[in-house]
Amino acid sequence: MRRSSSKKKSGQSTESVTTDLFRSASSKASNKEMDRIDHLFNQYANKSSSLIDPEGIEELCSNLEVSHTDIRILMLAWKMKAEKQGYFTHEEWRRGLKALRADTINKLKKALPELEKETESFLFLSLEGQRPSNFADFYAYAFCYCLTEEKQKSIDIETICQLLEIVMGSTFRAQVDYFVEYLKIQNDYKVINMDQWMGLYRFCNEISFPDMGDYNPELAWPLILDNFVEWIQEKQA
Repeated sequence: MRRSSSKKKSGQSTESVTTDLFRSASSKASNKEMDRIDHLFNQYANKSSSLIDPEGIEELCSNLEVSHTDIRILMLAWKMKAEKQGYFTHEEWRRGLKALRADTINKLKKALPELEKETESFLFLSLEGQRPSNFADFYAYAFCYCLTEEKQKSIDIETICQLLEIVMGSTFRAQVDYFVEYLKIQNDYKVINMDQWMGLYRFCNEISFPDMGDYNPELAWPLILDNFVEWIQEKQA
Protein backbone atom coordinates (compact mmCIF):
# COMPACT_ATOMS: atom_id res chain seq x y z
CA MET A 1 0.00 0.00 0.00
CA ARG A 2 2.84 2.39 0.79
CA ARG A 3 4.36 1.67 -2.61
CA SER A 4 1.12 2.63 -4.37
CA SER A 5 0.95 5.87 -2.41
CA SER A 6 4.52 6.67 -3.42
CA LYS A 7 3.73 6.16 -7.10
CA LYS A 8 0.69 8.39 -6.82
CA LYS A 9 2.74 11.18 -5.29
CA SER A 10 5.37 10.70 -7.96
CA GLY A 11 2.72 11.00 -10.67
CA GLN A 12 1.35 14.19 -9.16
CA SER A 13 4.82 15.63 -9.02
CA THR A 14 5.40 14.95 -12.73
CA GLU A 15 2.10 16.57 -13.64
CA SER A 16 2.97 19.58 -11.49
CA VAL A 17 6.37 19.94 -13.20
CA THR A 18 4.73 19.77 -16.64
CA THR A 19 2.23 22.44 -15.65
CA ASP A 20 5.00 24.67 -14.31
CA LEU A 21 7.00 24.27 -17.52
CA PHE A 22 3.95 25.15 -19.61
CA ARG A 23 3.27 28.23 -17.51
CA SER A 24 6.90 29.28 -17.73
CA ALA A 25 6.96 28.90 -21.52
CA SER A 26 3.65 30.77 -21.86
CA SER A 27 4.92 33.56 -19.61
CA LYS A 28 8.15 33.92 -21.61
CA ALA A 29 6.20 34.06 -24.89
CA SER A 30 3.88 36.70 -23.43
CA ASN A 31 6.84 38.74 -22.20
CA LYS A 32 8.51 38.59 -25.62
CA GLU A 33 5.27 39.71 -27.27
CA MET A 34 5.02 42.66 -24.87
CA ASP A 35 8.66 43.56 -25.53
CA ARG A 36 7.89 43.76 -29.26
CA ILE A 37 4.78 45.86 -28.57
CA ASP A 38 6.90 48.21 -26.43
CA HIS A 39 9.56 48.40 -29.13
CA LEU A 40 6.90 49.37 -31.67
CA PHE A 41 5.57 52.03 -29.29
CA ASN A 42 9.04 53.55 -28.95
CA GLN A 43 9.31 53.83 -32.73
CA TYR A 44 6.40 56.29 -32.82
CA ALA A 45 6.53 57.89 -29.36
CA ASN A 46 7.79 61.39 -28.71
CA LYS A 47 10.92 60.92 -26.61
CA SER A 48 10.28 63.95 -24.40
CA SER A 49 6.61 63.27 -23.62
CA SER A 50 6.70 59.45 -23.81
CA LEU A 51 3.45 59.65 -25.79
CA ILE A 52 2.55 58.89 -29.37
CA ASP A 53 1.48 62.39 -30.40
CA PRO A 54 -0.25 63.63 -33.60
CA GLU A 55 3.06 63.53 -35.49
CA GLY A 56 3.65 59.93 -34.36
CA ILE A 57 0.10 58.94 -35.32
CA GLU A 58 0.60 60.49 -38.74
CA GLU A 59 3.76 58.38 -39.19
CA LEU A 60 1.89 55.30 -37.94
CA CYS A 61 -0.92 55.88 -40.44
CA SER A 62 1.62 56.27 -43.21
CA ASN A 63 3.20 52.92 -42.33
CA LEU A 64 -0.24 51.30 -42.07
CA GLU A 65 -1.14 52.87 -45.44
CA VAL A 66 -4.36 54.42 -44.14
CA SER A 67 -5.56 58.00 -43.71
CA HIS A 68 -5.66 59.44 -40.19
CA THR A 69 -9.40 60.02 -40.85
CA ASP A 70 -9.98 56.33 -41.69
CA ILE A 71 -12.61 54.73 -39.44
CA ARG A 72 -10.13 51.93 -38.63
CA ILE A 73 -7.85 54.40 -36.83
CA LEU A 74 -10.81 55.49 -34.73
CA MET A 75 -11.56 51.81 -34.07
CA LEU A 76 -7.93 51.29 -33.05
CA ALA A 77 -8.20 54.18 -30.58
CA TRP A 78 -11.43 52.61 -29.26
CA LYS A 79 -9.67 49.27 -28.80
CA MET A 80 -6.95 51.06 -26.84
CA LYS A 81 -9.57 53.03 -24.88
CA ALA A 82 -7.52 56.11 -25.71
CA GLU A 83 -8.72 59.09 -23.68
CA LYS A 84 -7.24 62.02 -25.57
CA GLN A 85 -7.67 62.61 -29.28
CA GLY A 86 -4.40 62.50 -31.19
CA TYR A 87 -2.43 60.86 -28.37
CA PHE A 88 -1.74 57.27 -27.31
CA THR A 89 -0.17 56.54 -23.93
CA HIS A 90 2.10 53.54 -23.38
CA GLU A 91 -0.60 51.79 -21.35
CA GLU A 92 -3.26 52.42 -24.02
CA TRP A 93 -0.94 51.17 -26.76
CA ARG A 94 -0.21 47.99 -24.81
CA ARG A 95 -3.90 47.38 -24.13
CA GLY A 96 -4.95 47.80 -27.76
CA LEU A 97 -2.17 45.87 -29.45
CA LYS A 98 -2.36 43.01 -26.97
CA ALA A 99 -6.11 42.74 -27.62
CA LEU A 100 -5.42 42.66 -31.36
CA ARG A 101 -2.47 40.26 -30.92
CA ALA A 102 -0.38 42.62 -33.03
CA ASP A 103 3.27 43.02 -32.02
CA THR A 104 4.61 44.15 -35.41
CA ILE A 105 3.46 46.79 -37.91
CA ASN A 106 2.56 44.05 -40.43
CA LYS A 107 0.37 42.25 -37.88
CA LEU A 108 -1.30 45.53 -36.99
CA LYS A 109 -1.91 46.25 -40.67
CA LYS A 110 -3.60 42.85 -41.04
CA ALA A 111 -5.59 43.33 -37.83
CA LEU A 112 -7.27 46.57 -38.93
CA PRO A 113 -9.60 45.04 -41.57
CA GLU A 114 -10.54 42.31 -39.08
CA LEU A 115 -11.31 44.95 -36.48
CA GLU A 116 -13.57 46.72 -38.97
CA LYS A 117 -15.38 43.45 -39.76
CA GLU A 118 -15.77 42.73 -36.04
CA THR A 119 -17.33 46.12 -35.39
CA GLU A 120 -19.65 45.83 -38.40
CA SER A 121 -20.75 42.38 -37.25
CA PHE A 122 -21.70 43.87 -33.87
CA LEU A 123 -23.87 46.40 -35.71
CA PHE A 124 -25.47 43.65 -37.82
CA LEU A 125 -26.32 41.62 -34.71
CA SER A 126 -27.83 44.72 -33.15
CA LEU A 127 -29.99 45.35 -36.23
CA GLU A 128 -31.11 41.71 -36.14
CA GLY A 129 -32.03 42.10 -32.48
CA GLN A 130 -29.84 39.18 -31.47
CA ARG A 131 -27.91 40.86 -28.65
CA PRO A 132 -26.77 44.26 -27.37
CA SER A 133 -24.23 45.72 -29.75
CA ASN A 134 -20.65 46.73 -29.08
CA PHE A 135 -21.16 49.07 -32.03
CA ALA A 136 -23.21 51.31 -29.73
CA ASP A 137 -20.20 51.44 -27.41
CA PHE A 138 -17.94 52.32 -30.34
CA TYR A 139 -20.45 54.95 -31.55
CA ALA A 140 -20.57 56.57 -28.09
CA TYR A 141 -16.77 56.41 -27.84
CA ALA A 142 -16.41 58.23 -31.17
CA PHE A 143 -18.33 61.19 -29.72
CA CYS A 144 -16.34 61.25 -26.47
CA TYR A 145 -13.06 61.00 -28.41
CA CYS A 146 -13.90 64.30 -30.10
CA LEU A 147 -14.39 66.13 -26.81
CA THR A 148 -10.97 67.74 -26.84
CA GLU A 149 -11.46 70.44 -24.20
CA GLU A 150 -11.83 69.99 -20.45
CA LYS A 151 -15.51 69.85 -19.36
CA GLN A 152 -16.59 69.97 -23.04
CA LYS A 153 -20.00 68.30 -23.45
CA SER A 154 -20.96 69.10 -27.05
CA ILE A 155 -19.42 69.12 -30.52
CA ASP A 156 -19.79 71.69 -33.29
CA ILE A 157 -21.98 70.87 -36.29
CA GLU A 158 -19.12 70.74 -38.82
CA THR A 159 -17.22 68.13 -36.78
CA ILE A 160 -20.42 66.12 -36.19
CA CYS A 161 -21.06 65.97 -39.93
CA GLN A 162 -17.55 64.64 -40.53
CA LEU A 163 -17.85 62.16 -37.68
CA LEU A 164 -21.19 60.84 -38.92
CA GLU A 165 -19.68 60.27 -42.34
CA ILE A 166 -16.81 58.27 -40.85
CA VAL A 167 -18.78 56.25 -38.30
CA MET A 168 -22.17 55.64 -39.94
CA GLY A 169 -21.81 56.60 -43.59
CA SER A 170 -21.18 53.11 -44.93
CA THR A 171 -24.09 51.52 -43.04
CA PHE A 172 -26.79 54.19 -42.94
CA ARG A 173 -25.97 56.11 -46.12
CA ALA A 174 -29.40 57.65 -46.71
CA GLN A 175 -29.97 58.68 -43.08
CA VAL A 176 -26.52 60.25 -42.80
CA ASP A 177 -26.89 62.16 -46.09
CA TYR A 178 -30.27 63.59 -45.05
CA PHE A 179 -29.22 64.41 -41.50
CA VAL A 180 -25.99 66.11 -42.61
CA GLU A 181 -27.98 68.16 -45.14
CA TYR A 182 -30.44 69.13 -42.41
CA LEU A 183 -27.69 70.09 -39.96
CA LYS A 184 -26.07 72.34 -42.54
CA ILE A 185 -29.23 74.29 -43.45
CA GLN A 186 -30.90 74.59 -40.00
CA ASN A 187 -30.19 77.49 -37.66
CA ASP A 188 -31.45 76.17 -34.30
CA TYR A 189 -28.42 74.13 -33.31
CA LYS A 190 -24.76 75.15 -33.30
CA VAL A 191 -23.59 72.04 -31.41
CA ILE A 192 -24.72 68.45 -30.73
CA ASN A 193 -24.63 66.81 -27.29
CA MET A 194 -24.32 63.14 -26.34
CA ASP A 195 -28.08 62.64 -25.88
CA GLN A 196 -28.75 63.93 -29.40
CA TRP A 197 -25.87 61.88 -30.81
CA MET A 198 -27.13 58.63 -29.26
CA GLY A 199 -30.67 59.54 -30.27
CA LEU A 200 -29.60 59.52 -33.91
CA TYR A 201 -28.04 56.08 -33.45
CA ARG A 202 -31.33 54.81 -32.03
CA PHE A 203 -33.24 56.51 -34.87
CA CYS A 204 -31.12 54.75 -37.52
CA ASN A 205 -31.54 51.39 -35.80
CA GLU A 206 -35.27 51.57 -35.03
CA ILE A 207 -37.01 53.76 -37.59
CA SER A 208 -37.81 52.67 -41.14
CA PHE A 209 -36.39 55.10 -43.65
CA PRO A 210 -37.30 57.17 -45.60
CA ASP A 211 -41.02 56.68 -44.91
CA MET A 212 -40.55 56.92 -41.08
CA GLY A 213 -44.07 55.62 -40.55
CA ASP A 214 -43.10 54.14 -37.19
CA TYR A 215 -41.64 57.38 -35.82
CA ASN A 216 -43.68 58.59 -32.83
CA PRO A 217 -42.81 62.13 -31.69
CA GLU A 218 -44.65 61.45 -28.43
CA LEU A 219 -41.86 59.09 -27.40
CA ALA A 220 -38.66 60.32 -25.74
CA TRP A 221 -36.79 61.49 -28.85
CA PRO A 222 -34.47 64.50 -28.73
CA LEU A 223 -36.24 67.57 -30.12
CA ILE A 224 -33.70 67.86 -32.93
CA LEU A 225 -34.96 64.54 -34.33
CA ASP A 226 -38.59 65.72 -34.19
CA ASN A 227 -37.50 68.75 -36.20
CA PHE A 228 -35.48 66.56 -38.58
CA VAL A 229 -38.46 64.30 -39.28
CA GLU A 230 -40.74 67.32 -39.88
CA TRP A 231 -38.16 68.74 -42.30
CA ILE A 232 -38.02 65.49 -44.30
CA GLN A 233 -41.81 65.21 -44.40
CA GLU A 234 -42.03 68.75 -45.77
CA LYS A 235 -39.46 67.84 -48.45
CA GLN A 236 -41.47 64.73 -49.37
CA ALA A 237 -44.83 66.54 -49.45
